[in-house]
This record gives sequence, structure tokens and C-alpha cells, in this order.
Amino acid sequence: MAEEKEEVKTFKELGICEQLLEACETLGWKNPTKIQVEAIPHALEGKDMIGLAQTGSGKTGAFALPILQALLDSPQAFFTCVLSPTRELAIQIAEQFEALGCGIGVRCAVLVGGVDMVQQAIALAKRPHIVVGTPGRLLDHLSNTKGFSLRMLKYLVLDEADRLLNEDFEKSIDEILNAIPRERRTYLFSATMTKKVKKLQRACLRNPVKIEAASKYSTVDTLKQQYRFVPAKYKSKRLGALNKFKARECNILICTDVASRGLDIPAVDMVINYDIPSSSKDYIHRVGRTARAGRSGVAISLVNQYELEWYIQIEKLIGKKLPEFPAQEEEVLLLLERVTEAKRISQMVSLCGSKRRRKAGGDDGEEEIERYLGNKNGKKSKKLKR
Repeated sequence: MAEEKEEVKTFKELGICEQLLEACETLGWKNPTKIQVEAIPHALEGKDMIGLAQTGSGKTGAFALPILQALLDSPQAFFTCVLSPTRELAIQIAEQFEALGCGIGVRCAVLVGGVDMVQQAIALAKRPHIVVGTPGRLLDHLSNTKGFSLRMLKYLVLDEADRLLNEDFEKSIDEILNAIPRERRTYLFSATMTKKVKKLQRACLRNPVKIEAASKYSTVDTLKQQYRFVPAKYKSKRLGALNKFKARECNILICTDVASRGLDIPAVDMVINYDIPSSSKDYIHRVGRTARAGRSGVAISLVNQYELEWYIQIEKLIGKKLPEFPAQEEEVLLLLERVTEAKRISQMVSLCGSKRRRKAGGDDGEEEIERYLGNKNGKKSKKLKR
């Protein structure tokens, strides 16, 4: 007898109110994801939650929708605080709250490092409903911003809790927990269940419902993963670069592991791993930037001879053998000559600059630079004023 197919629930069936249903429709959220199906009913019943879900599972919606619905019933300033390990994720969470709550007048404030504290204090003075921040900057405002407190807080969310509980944040988290009321709802979301996450769960959640929307370590089925073996010898301002990419002003984003967790950028079609992380879990988070929330995507990893063992460990962890990307080595290294030449020219320009500084009027090497910079008709290009 064939297995009966699980019925796809709607947001309305989960208990989401009409005003928020309209916001979901506007955002193109047709059906709830697995974590949303599991979490939202418990959240609407007023229970604490601990959620384990793979990256790209839609967990922001799983806590934002029930919080906004509760806010509609009992509107007040400083209703919710969401803690995030990175400024990029904090900004993204706030954007999701604002998008879902635009029809009901929700106000958000983002408190992260690298941004002027005075501007953030002005935002807090407007008494926002939702505060999203990194632990250090939130604690700075709790200590130094006059009139700001979370004594009336109703909801606390710890997103990417496994990363929030490292040594960098531990002391700040403890102080924040001491500054907020014990009578509150708490949601804890994490990709992995570490000892510290278990300890925090015991300390600040009351009879939580545990939700696990995926196997312990996995990648989504809509993600096509491949690798390309490349010998080792061939082998910014973060928010500004990220925003340009999200706005489609540029279509290639080169980033470090800071972008491997939490970011949901719909335009990501492909992830290329220039190097292989020594931690297999980090690989899962990296490739999770694409193929999110039911979309498809591609991840290609450039593997050299020293990283092969790490790649084998990744295959063991996700339980599948990954195919090789169908390309010849010559194709992969097609632009190597041009890159090498560009590097040589840049070094030459730098050398000439140094010589001019040492000897005014020196123009060693400039003719060759002119030649390589496309001066094809023999005319000298204008020089920058010294």
C-alpha cells in the first residue's frame, strides 16, 4: 500500500491572522516550510521553543509571525528582543519583521557594531516594537543610552544560538539575561545542539517544545553539489558589498566564512568554495546560502590535493557521494594567464609610484604600463595630478 502523502498546510490553517496572511502573500510565501508548520502552532499557544533546523529552512518566519500576531493583541514598545551573532543577520531579521509587519505599522531598531551609536539611540527614542541586535552593542545601549531598558520585554529570541554562546558573547548574554524579565516567552533556534546550547536551554526556557525540522547534518535535496580538483599552486566593507549584491548591482560576491551562517539572499544561484573548510559542518552552512526555502541552486568546490581528505569527510557527513564537475582543467584555468598578467601590471604600477615618490619626475616603466592599459593609438593617456 502506497504511503499517504502528507497534506501541505497553509498559513491560515496554522492560525495566522488575516492581516499577516496578506503580508505572507505579498512576500510570495505560498506554503509554510517544515519548521514553520512545526513551530507556529506551539508559539501561538504561548509555549517556549527550541528549534533545530538546517540553514535556509525559514526559521525567521517561524518566530516572526507568532510574535507579530501577539503584538497585534497587546501592542507595546520594546515588545521583542532578537539576538544574532552577526550584524548582517541582525539586519536581515529586522528587514523580515518590517516586511511582515509593514501593514500593521511595526517599528524596528537594529543595534549592531560598526554603526554610529547616536543614530541607534535616536531610533530607540522612537520606542520601537522590535529590537534586533548583536549582544555587545545591545549591552552598550542598555548600559549607556538614557531611558532605554527591556524591563517590559515579552519575547526573547536567540537566533543561531550555537554561535551566540561562544567566548566572545557569553558574558554579554549573561548580563542581558539579568536585565530582562523572567516572565517572558523565549525562542531558541540553532543549527546544532551543543553542550552550551543545552545549558542555556535549561537556564532560560520554561518547559520548551523541541522542534527538529531536519536530520542532524544535511543539505537540501534541491541543491546540486559538485567538486573540481585543482592543484594547490593555482589556487571589504561587508555590508556595502552585501547590499550591492542584494540589489543586483554586482553578480559575484567574494566573502569569508562570516557569510556562511544565517544570510538569506534570494539571488544566490551558485556557491563556489575556493577552499574546503576543515570543519564539515562549515561546508554545510556555506552551501546553504543557495537552494533556500524550496529553490534550486548549485555548489561547486575547488579541491586541491591537500584538501581531499576534508572533502571525503564532508561526503561521509551528508551521506552522499558528490559528482565531479564536468570540465577540463584547461577550462578551469582559462583566465589564469590574464590574472597573472594583471597582477604583474599592478605590481609595476605600485613600483613606479614608489619611484616617483623617491625621485620626483621619474617615469621608469610608464611606457610599458601605457601599452598594457590599452593605449592602442599611440596617444599618451592623461596622468593623474601629483
